[in-house]
Amino acid sequence: MQILRTPAERFAGIPDYPFAENWFEVDLGDGLTARQHYVDEGAKDAPPVLLFHGEPSWSFLYRKMIPILVDAGFRVLAPDLIGFGKSDKPDDIGFYTYARHVAWLKQWRTAIEPRPAALFCQDWGGLLGLRMVAHDPDLFACVVASNTFLPAGGTPSQAFLAWREFARSSPDFRIGPLLDRATATPRSETEIAAYDAPFPDEPSKAGARAFPALVPVEDGMPGVEDNKRAWPSLAAYDKPFLTLFGEDDPVTKGSEKFLVERIVGAKGQPHRTLPNCGHFCQEDQPEALAQGVIDTARKAGHLV
Repeated sequence: MQILRTPAERFAGIPDYPFAENWFEVDLGDGLTARQHYVDEGAKDAPPVLLFHGEPSWSFLYRKMIPILVDAGFRVLAPDLIGFGKSDKPDDIGFYTYARHVAWLKQWRTAIEPRPAALFCQDWGGLLGLRMVAHDPDLFACVVASNTFLPAGGTPSQAFLAWREFARSSPDFRIGPLLDRATATPRSETEIAAYDAPFPDEPSKAGARAFPALVPVEDGMPGVEDNKRAWPSLAAYDKPFLTLFGEDDPVTKGSEKFLVERIVGAKGQPHRTLPNCGHFCQEDQPEALAQGVIDTARKAGHLV
């Protein structure tokens, strides 16, 4: 297995992404390390908010939300998961596991910002972030979840099964057009190119191809028992927990009810289903999502 590093020139001219690069060395296990890239904007002593992306995007997805959150008074931290964005990319699909990704993201979080933080999570950002909330609830001042869930077996939707098979077997696995198709508003050619930028060749897409098959949506899959063990702690989380889901997302639409009905902190919150909003809600409704984070953090006393 090789640890690939996407050439810096692939990211030249990325639109509306003026953020300085920051790096953290992650211990991958098996004697391997990788550089993890993250955005770190706002005053270092400001109340932190973590923005966790999912599959197959990167921190570029948050470029419209970051300035709003900085202006509101946050320290905004948006990591690129290992295998995505500017971060290094193991080229072996089998090396990627749910448990490893949780461990890698915990390493980053412990080293970079160990204080209690607000969390915004979408897609795999929720599968990772909600597991982390369950493990260490005191480290999270509040949560805003969008188009995500914490699955623990069951019966997957046909839409998800189709996506899983496409990611596994499609010979034409271009990331930019995937992002474009999964938003309710069209992306420009430069934006599509920005989502393609981290993946110059097939080996660099190992993480993107691996992730759908790692979602523990069927009984017996790795991760099912871990998530079952995590759910009682997540359900007991009593700080503000808001859901903002997109009405046009065929994969996660309706999943918010499991979060709203089970998590103590979700009771009485102004949950919304956002119109004209697809799976990658950060592209379609960045202002509404950012305001949801600001309002929830203020309700939690995390932001003045």
